[in-house]
Amino acid sequence: MKLESDKLEKFWEDRYREARTGWDIGYASTPLVAYIDQLANKEVKILIPGAGNAYEAEYLFRRGFTSVHVLDIAAYPLNSLQTRLPDFPSKQLIQENFFTHKGQYDLILEQTFFCSFDPAPENRAAYAHKMASLLKPNGKLVGLWFKHPLDRLSGRRPFGGSREEYVGYLQPYFDIVVFEDARNSIPPRMGNELFGIFKRKARGA
Repeated sequence: MKLESDKLEKFWEDRYREARTGWDIGYASTPLVAYIDQLANKEVKILIPGAGNAYEAEYLFRRGFTSVHVLDIAAYPLNSLQTRLPDFPSKQLIQENFFTHKGQYDLILEQTFFCSFDPAPENRAAYAHKMASLLKPNGKLVGLWFKHPLDRLSGRRPFGGSREEYVGYLQPYFDIVVFEDARNSIPPRMGNELFGIFKRKARGA
C-alpha cells in the first residue's frame, strides 16, 4: 500500500506541477455552488477528497464555512490553496491517500475524484465503501459524476460511466435522494454530468 501510495503521489504531483489537468475548470462548478448556497449551517464538517486545486473549498471558506477539510495525495495543489488562502487552517489541508484516510464527516463533496483513478470494478466498489465509512450516520455524499462511456483502455482521465453503473456501486451504502442529469452544468459539460445527493444508510458501512 505504501509503495502504491508513493507511485500515486508522484503521478499526481507531476501532473499538477506540469498543469496537465484538463478537467480543471479554474473555479467552483456551478452545480456544487448552487448546492453550497442553500447550506445554512456554516459549521457542518465537510470533506473534499481528491480535491486538486479545491475551488469548492475556496468558495466555502470565503463564505464563512469553518470546518472544510481538503484531502489530496499530492502536496502541490494543497500548497497552492494555502497560497491563495493564507488564513485557511493548515490542519484542514490533508495530504493522504483517500483509501487510508480516517475521519467522520457530515458532508462529502465529490468533484471529478471518482473519475480520476483506475476504474477497475474493485476500485470503484472500494470507493463506495470508503465514502460510507467516512460519513456519519445519515451524512451525505453530494457531487458530480461524468456521464460518458467508460474507456479504461485509453488511460485518459476523467473516466466515465453510466448512471446505472454508479448506482450499482453506491446503492448498498446509500439511499438516493437525487441522481439525475445536472441542470446547471457549465456549457462544455452540459448533458455530460450527473448530479447526485446520496444519504448514508444507518448500517451502510
